[in-house]
Amino acid sequence: MSRYCFESLRVELQDHVATAWLDHPPVNAVHTQLLQDLTLAMDMFGEDPEVRCVILTGQGRIFCAGADLKGRAEMLSLPAGLPQHSRRTRELFHAIRECPKPVIGALNGPALGAGLGIAASCDILVAAEGACLGLPEVDVGLLGGVKHAQRLFGHSRLRRMMLTGMRVPAEELYRLGVVEACVPGDRLLEEVGLIARQIAAKSPTSVQLMIQTANAIENMSLRDGYRYEQDMTAQVATSDDAKEARQAFLEKRAPVFKGS
Repeated sequence: MSRYCFESLRVELQDHVATAWLDHPPVNAVHTQLLQDLTLAMDMFGEDPEVRCVILTGQGRIFCAGADLKGRAEMLSLPAGLPQHSRRTRELFHAIRECPKPVIGALNGPALGAGLGIAASCDILVAAEGACLGLPEVDVGLLGGVKHAQRLFGHSRLRRMMLTGMRVPAEELYRLGVVEACVPGDRLLEEVGLIARQIAAKSPTSVQLMIQTANAIENMSLRDGYRYEQDMTAQVATSDDAKEARQAFLEKRAPVFKGS
């Protein structure tokens, strides 16, 4: 029996790639169970030596429609319901971003509000035709997701999105460089799988240190960031995987990485 058993998440592990489907019908809206399941799954992926890359997508035609408005009244009625929900949402985004295994967001459909936050926390994005990113909070009396969206969009486009609820379609996301590809829906997981398997074939040690480094230097100055990167380069170079990579290059063969 798989150790990855969740109420609001379906997980499959094959060839060192974990694929996780958000599974909260009908639109994969963010509620307490989904927040808890996905946060736990990301932490588990990070600790599982069999996982070298993660694909995150949605079950059905929607990636994630954002906050569960239907369940909001019940959530607010609980003791400290709102701050607890806000904390769980924040920690989910951090769990995705800080996962030591690369996370590829496969946008099978609209990713709105908190769904955009989930997408923006991924390392790489690929979109299906018909997918979109949007911040609809202005139409339902809420705020949120703008800070995460700043990682994807420029100033004017983001302000327009937050002030009007404008949705940016997959084709435009590709033109803007927000996603790596825009493909027919039936080819989405195939396209994402190619990238995931490329990553899974690399040294797990190098990949994890690269993710750690990219996260750490994101808000550093040029001088401090590059110095940190140089220090991590020196650390990577001493690993067994790095030695194997160099030996395989000299022997003109494919390297065999062990993640050490």
